[in-house]
Amino acid sequence: MTVQPSTPSTARMIDFWLGGYDHFPVDIAAAEAFEQAYGPCAEIFRSLRAFMGRTVRFVADQGITDFLVFGAGIPSQGNVHQIVPDAHVLYTDADPKIVAHGSALLAMVENAHYAEADATALRGFDPSAYLPGWGVRPVGVVFLGLAAFLDDDQLAGALSQLYAEVETGSFLIVDFDGLELTAYPDALAMMGPGFHMRDPRDFGRLLGEWRIDGIVPVAKWRPDGEPEQVPDAFWGGVAIKPL
Repeated sequence: MTVQPSTPSTARMIDFWLGGYDHFPVDIAAAEAFEQAYGPCAEIFRSLRAFMGRTVRFVADQGITDFLVFGAGIPSQGNVHQIVPDAHVLYTDADPKIVAHGSALLAMVENAHYAEADATALRGFDPSAYLPGWGVRPVGVVFLGLAAFLDDDQLAGALSQLYAEVETGSFLIVDFDGLELTAYPDALAMMGPGFHMRDPRDFGRLLGEWRIDGIVPVAKWRPDGEPEQVPDAFWGGVAIKPL
């Protein structure tokens, strides 16, 4: 029998908004409470997931076959291993309960694995057991949904350390929360004091030596046809460690 949690999880709330099945009543209640303060969220998170799809396919088209995913949450509903099924994918999260949940979902997936890792404390973390290209050739780093929970020093430090760890020619897929919630103080209060929004004009300085070709609302990053008509809640792009 599955023991239902007593507190909501952001990862499972997102699964609910994406139309998944890996969440519980406590997550639905939290998601609905947030929507009462802000408005519907499903379309926004589906647009963000579509951004993941376009960026991962773009990176794979550059010859990348290994992906390291931070703050991965629930690895379902069009996630990296489903977008590029022939690639090697290592999902990570700092929450051991989410890691256990994700590992169970991936038990029968040959090239995808889940491990506990904190993007702000990578010393001693070695992805090479799961990613054969790690330390040998360029990889793709997926850093989505995580920046909002790191302050500027933590975020810049994590991205700088990743830059030092990966081979030249590696890619970074990154997003962050813009200033959308400033207009919704009740919703913003629900996010707590550890939630960080950023002005898109200032985000580039946090990337350090990573080189990015423009930071845009995620719906407007190389859309397949007309961009989704959603609020500009999330911004992002694809950066590279230059050759």
